Amino acid sequence: MTHDALDALARDYWEAVLAEEPLFATQIGDHRYDDRLRDPSPEGRAAWLARLEELAAREAALGASEPDPVARVTRSALREALRGDIAHLRTGVDEWSVDPLEGPQVEFENVEAYQPVATAADGEALVARWRAMGPYVDATTANLRRTLADGRVAARAPVVKSIAELDQVAATPDADLALLAPARADHPDWVAADLSSFRDEVAAAVRDVVRPAFARLRAVLHDEILPAARPDDRPGIVHVPGGAAAYHDLIRYHTSLDLPAEELHATGLEEITRIDAEFVALGARVLGTRDLDETLARLRDDPALHFATREEIVAVAEASLARAAAALPATFGILPQAPCAVVPMGPHEEEHSTIAYYRQPALDGSRPGQYYVNTSAPATRPRYEAEALAFHESIPGHHLQIAIGQELTGIPEFRRHLGPTAFFEGWGLYTERLSDEMGLYSGDLDLFGVLSFDAWRACRLVVDTGMHALGWSRSSAIDFMRAHTALGANNIANEVDRYIVWPGQALAYKTGQLEILRLRDEAHAAAGTAFDIRAFHDAVLDGGALPLATLREVVTERFSRALD
Repeated sequence: MTHDALDALARDYWEAVLAEEPLFATQIGDHRYDDRLRDPSPEGRAAWLARLEELAAREAALGASEPDPVARVTRSALREALRGDIAHLRTGVDEWSVDPLEGPQVEFENVEAYQPVATAADGEALVARWRAMGPYVDATTANLRRTLADGRVAARAPVVKSIAELDQVAATPDADLALLAPARADHPDWVAADLSSFRDEVAAAVRDVVRPAFARLRAVLHDEILPAARPDDRPGIVHVPGGAAAYHDLIRYHTSLDLPAEELHATGLEEITRIDAEFVALGARVLGTRDLDETLARLRDDPALHFATREEIVAVAEASLARAAAALPATFGILPQAPCAVVPMGPHEEEHSTIAYYRQPALDGSRPGQYYVNTSAPATRPRYEAEALAFHESIPGHHLQIAIGQELTGIPEFRRHLGPTAFFEGWGLYTERLSDEMGLYSGDLDLFGVLSFDAWRACRLVVDTGMHALGWSRSSAIDFMRAHTALGANNIANEVDRYIVWPGQALAYKTGQLEILRLRDEAHAAAGTAFDIRAFHDAVLDGGALPLATLREVVTERFSRALD
């Protein structure tokens, strides 16, 4: 194997990903594809599969690995990325799934937040992309009808929610529609004629292309998909033709490990037993409660433990982020340069969305990392969860890790931006308890958030495998999470529906967290009193988001070498 051949392959893979995922390219600040969208049609999927298989064949033909550590890690990460992308595409889950979290009715309303419109050329690209939304939605609709014919159909709850979202978009006047925000904005540097034309063309694209396509999707969902949708007692992929094999591939795709569903289920139950005991002990000490049920009921039902206004939610998020940023140097050697900002979710997504998510910075510095927080129904949002949530999504969680990755030098581009879910989400979950070690929580009450979130992710191992491998009902998954976390009922229902839509993704959090904790314990044991937590965190973060087996090799070698 030559470095040149590997470097060329890594570049070609990265360029292929950007071309295949134009919205991702725009998000990170590569604007070559701002005028287009991914092609979800069977022809588009077949072309992408052929490209991935060609790249995988080139990787296999490289021959034996060289001893160079950077090349060895790159090869390992590239092999796993190609393997995962191919396996995920072949599951076909994206063809029949109906997604109230990231379906086009939500995703397209979010694009204006990161699509540039600084120049008239930017405006032309935006109009072209907006016009491409119609064919995209129609191709998605055609996929749903085609897969319905062979028995592959979505579960009922996500379909109902997606119909409600499409109804909300249809009822939203143009003056409030996010897709028309670029046309409403001031563009003082534009020529007046260009600006007038731009506004007319955006309005026409939404009126004549996007809204009619959404109406056609809504009609198919309501008239054809909903009557055939899998009922709430059969939400798992195991009830879809070929679903058991697909779930096996999705486990590997999201965790980067070959783990049987039964083993993951058992691990989740073990973790729940441990965390339940911690809940009881903390409840007795802080709330004076006697058992788990009483503790969870108090946390869930006491109005004083919940927010009163949207503004309070944002204020706590911003204060938590600022406090964490100031504390970083004591625990981390490498620090990100890109800032992070708190952003309330928009009304088009908040009702059916999860409690928060993170969006990476633009590479050119034009947009910071963004911590999107759900401020809807504030009385259902617990105060004691807010800090753990902020630390997970921003600093020292996703923003720290992702911004550091983007800013690394000396490694291929794909390693700076891509990687398995288990690394990204394992790191985020790991930092929730790390934040307690860093002294970031305001008081003992906030530690309930740490426990509830840890239990939440342990429950994911149980209910994701429960539904998708063991045939659990939706209500069984909801009941299990209600019995073992302090999450509100609305959050639990949205979470379970997320697991239904994204089989296997929920397994990544605990899998990654537990592996990072094992690696930390082993590094500490190897280094003894010389163990430096900053050196450990740098070892985990300074290679980008890696498959867990590759990460183990990197961290083990780093600490073994340090002791020589």
